Amino acid sequence: MRYEGDIYRPPSEADSLILQATVGCSWNACTYCDMYRAKRFRARALPEILEDVAGARATLGPGVSKVFVADGDALVMEMDLWEPILRALRAAFPRLRRVSAYAMARNLLAKTPEELLRLRDLGLSQLYIGPESGDPATMKRIAKGAGFEEHVAAARRAREAGMKLSAIFLLGAGGVERSAEHALGSARLATAMDPRFVSLLTLTVIPGTPIARLEDRGDFVLPDVLDLLGELRTFVAEAAPTDAVFRTNHASNYLPLGGRLPKDRDRILETVDAALSGRIDLRPEWARGL
Repeated sequence: MRYEGDIYRPPSEADSLILQATVGCSWNACTYCDMYRAKRFRARALPEILEDVAGARATLGPGVSKVFVADGDALVMEMDLWEPILRALRAAFPRLRRVSAYAMARNLLAKTPEELLRLRDLGLSQLYIGPESGDPATMKRIAKGAGFEEHVAAARRAREAGMKLSAIFLLGAGGVERSAEHALGSARLATAMDPRFVSLLTLTVIPGTPIARLEDRGDFVLPDVLDLLGELRTFVAEAAPTDAVFRTNHASNYLPLGGRLPKDRDRILETVDAALSGRIDLRPEWARGL
């Protein structure tokens, strides 16, 4: 399998075959993100991608059950790339049960309902979308490229196509200034999007990013650990999706959690409160990462 540059995937794709169909991110403007800044976005040539599928089959055999299609927002690819890729994956791996990819609200909405249904029929069954916040001011400052209502509409379109949706929110993204609004807005958006999975990560300010320059000027201050836990508590207390798997298992987080919302809300809140009172140890700084 050939890869260009660093490859990123969600924690839940740790045991998936990663197929790099695009290089970089077509948006690549989020102020906090450093993952794709060194890459110029492009879709790889279809023959190269199909060669990688064939090579993975030769190396790994037919037993691959999950494939994550990288890079940053692979859903942006045109149908004349997606369709042969999905057909090749299905032919190479007869036990394949899930193909997933990162997406943005803007490129999800750019696909017609019929196109999304076609992709689902061919095997693309799960999308990861990161609004990061539901607070309009924060979403604008971090340059998500879409607002609250666009994310709700994108989630609805994915559900209507039969795709599972994983929504990702970013503790600390509002800074100290909008910490409360960010936490409440994120809970509101998680409720309105009603995804199958909800994950929280914690913002790490990376040198060289626009948000780092704001921090250097004193125009952005990351909340301290207790305030980040407070955002987590607010989110858990207020988010009310129909039935979502909830995780904070990403390495950036101080407090790994798991459960379902709203079913396990009380249990999760008890754990957060124990952490806030110092009765549970947090992940040490040396163990945190991107």
